[in-house]
Amino acid sequence: MGAVGFDESEWIWKNGEMIPWADAQLHLLSTAVQFGTSVFEGVRTYETPNGPAIFRLDSHIRRLLDSAKIYRMVPDFTPEQLAEACKEVVRKNELTSCYIRPMVLRGYGAVGINPFDSPIVTFIPAWPWGAYLGEDALKNGVDVCVSSWLRAHPNTYPQRAKAGGHYLSAQLMKMEALENGYVDAIALAPTGLVSEGSGMNLFLVRNGVIISPFLDGTSLEGITRDSIILMANDLGYEVREQDIPRESLYTADELFFTGTAAEVTPVRSVDRITIGSGTAGPVSLALQKHFWETVRGENDDPHGFLTYLDG
Repeated sequence: MGAVGFDESEWIWKNGEMIPWADAQLHLLSTAVQFGTSVFEGVRTYETPNGPAIFRLDSHIRRLLDSAKIYRMVPDFTPEQLAEACKEVVRKNELTSCYIRPMVLRGYGAVGINPFDSPIVTFIPAWPWGAYLGEDALKNGVDVCVSSWLRAHPNTYPQRAKAGGHYLSAQLMKMEALENGYVDAIALAPTGLVSEGSGMNLFLVRNGVIISPFLDGTSLEGITRDSIILMANDLGYEVREQDIPRESLYTADELFFTGTAAEVTPVRSVDRITIGSGTAGPVSLALQKHFWETVRGENDDPHGFLTYLDG
C-alpha cells in the first residue's frame, strides 16, 4: 500500500522501457503540469479462467490516439506497440486484475502556452483498483445530485478527446457532490439537458426501454457505454438515444452509470428524490450481470471484447 492510499505497482512503461514506479516524474514546468496538456485512457484487466484479459484494449488505444491527434501530440508508437506495452506492464507487475492508465503528455520544454517545444512523453502505469464507487454501490446503488456546474458548450474544447484538463470540471462536480453528502454528480449540458456523470456516462430506464443522452459534443464517447448498448441489444432490450430533460431523471424507473472505473453502477436517488424502488433495478442488474460474465470470461464473448495477455 503506497503512502497515497492505493496499492502501487513496481513498474511503469515509459517511451518504450520499464522504469521503477517512483521514477515516473515530471518537471514542475512541464507543459502537462502548467496547462493540463495530457490525454489518457482508463482500461480494466480482469481475471478470467484463461488468465488475465484486458477489456476492449484496441478501442481504448484508438481513442487514446484520437485524443492525441486532436491535441496535436501523437506519440511515435503504433497502436500495436501501445497495446503490447499495456499487456507487458500487466505482466511485469504480475497483476491479474487491475487498472491500466495509458497517458500521452507534453513534458518539459516550453514555458508559454505554445506547446510545440515540449516533448511528447508516453507513460503506461497499471495497479490494482477495485470498485470505483465501492462494492456496496454496485449492489445497492448510489445517491447523487445534479451538479451546479455545467458541461462546456461544444466547440469550446473537444469533449470527444479524453484530456486531463477537461477533468477540472469533473473535479468541481465531484467535490461539490461529496461536500453536500452525495457520492457523485450528474452534469447538465449548457442547454439544460442531461449530459453525463462527473466522469462516466449515464443511462435511464423507463417502461423497460433503455435511454441514453445523445452524444451531443458535451460528453465523452464512452467505450463502456458502447459496450452496454451492444449487450442490451443482445439481451433483447430496446435502446434509444434522445434528449433527456432534468426532470426525467426523477421519474425514471432506473438510472445507472457506466464507465471503465464505474463499470455498471446503479443510481438509487437524485437530489434526494428516490429513483424507482430506491435500490438497484432489474434492468440495471441484468446488464451488470451480463457485463461481469463477459469481462470475467464466463461467456463466449460474442463481440471479441477481451484481449488475453498471452494472445
